[in-house]
Amino acid sequence: MDVAAASPLAAPAPIVAPARAAHARLDSVDLLRGAVMILMALDHARDFFTDTFFDPLDLSRTTPALYFTRWITHFCAPVFMFLAGTGASLSLGRGKTKQQLARFLITRGLFLIAADQIVMRILWFSSVGVDPFVAATLTGLGWSMVALAGFVWLPSSAIAAIAVVLVAGHDAFDGFTGAAWGPLQWVWALLHGNLAAPSPHLLSAYPIVPWAGVMALGYVAGGLYRIEATRRRRMLFALGAGLCALFLALRWANVYGDPVAWTHQATAFRTLLSFLNCGKYPPSLLYLCMTLGPALIALAALERARGPVANVVLLYGRVPMFYYFAHIALLHAAAFCAAAVAGKPLPFTAMFANDSAAPIPGYGWPLPVVYAAWIASVAVLYPACAWYWQLKKRSGFWLLGYV
Repeated sequence: MDVAAASPLAAPAPIVAPARAAHARLDSVDLLRGAVMILMALDHARDFFTDTFFDPLDLSRTTPALYFTRWITHFCAPVFMFLAGTGASLSLGRGKTKQQLARFLITRGLFLIAADQIVMRILWFSSVGVDPFVAATLTGLGWSMVALAGFVWLPSSAIAAIAVVLVAGHDAFDGFTGAAWGPLQWVWALLHGNLAAPSPHLLSAYPIVPWAGVMALGYVAGGLYRIEATRRRRMLFALGAGLCALFLALRWANVYGDPVAWTHQATAFRTLLSFLNCGKYPPSLLYLCMTLGPALIALAALERARGPVANVVLLYGRVPMFYYFAHIALLHAAAFCAAAVAGKPLPFTAMFANDSAAPIPGYGWPLPVVYAAWIASVAVLYPACAWYWQLKKRSGFWLLGYV
């Protein structure tokens, strides 16, 4: 007997459950994706509007409100990467063959890498070019899709094993900078690196190894959508609770899983902030346990979510890439207009954001304005997202499947 085929996490066969149940399961995935897309806009509103000139996670300077404004958005990238893998798995249940899926993952992945270097450079930096090469969110997503295109041909058990090694094992190399590779140090930066680039020509924020592992885990988890709903929800909850427990145990022990240990601070609350402050660049094992654990629990809970609020959130989850491009453009334009009206320096690039090493004197607004900009941007984009969703459903134009 094929053990991988018998596993509930095996690559999904065509879904045979009633159509209504299948639709509800897809809604839960889109709901969670929509929630993190909305949350992501908060971080980017802070980038464009903040008057803070230091890292919000710097315990020596931050405030609780500023810290958690940044920390809560840690859920966005891991959940989006994970659900991208889940969505790829579910597409097999909708009739797509593995060959078609692999081709789509490669072409869409390369499309996203190109979009990161062209479209996103314009939206973020108001410039074009490839120097430095910025391996940011869409580049990490793109390379992870290309890697997943190869993984899909393997048994589900093998994909799971590889994904666990990538996610749990990459922290063993945190102390290795790749300097021994000489001129090929940039390869290590793309695979495992962090914001400290090996050259001024590369900024590796989303390295391939851990993020490809996260997407592969999401793909394997798509197998849970072949089983009965009550059992699936229990398994999602158990897996999520297990990751949360692993985070607490490893983080408390301070022995493995994050390059920076937590330390006792002047107050218990500040100690808690240190405990929760796990590394994102690259995403440490503890960072991923801390974020994906609650996400899996949320996936179980959201299967029963209904009502007008759920319908609004669902829409953003159905057009995530369109929303991603549109909200950056909107926030940048809004920040530019607000600065012009207020007589502040004009934000031609988001890198002026005052948590960088070179703050712009006189620019930015306090947190209430950041939150107002966030809420307004999400609300303003709702009609555009609704229009685009209807366009995608009506049109067969191939490019719409990539955005």
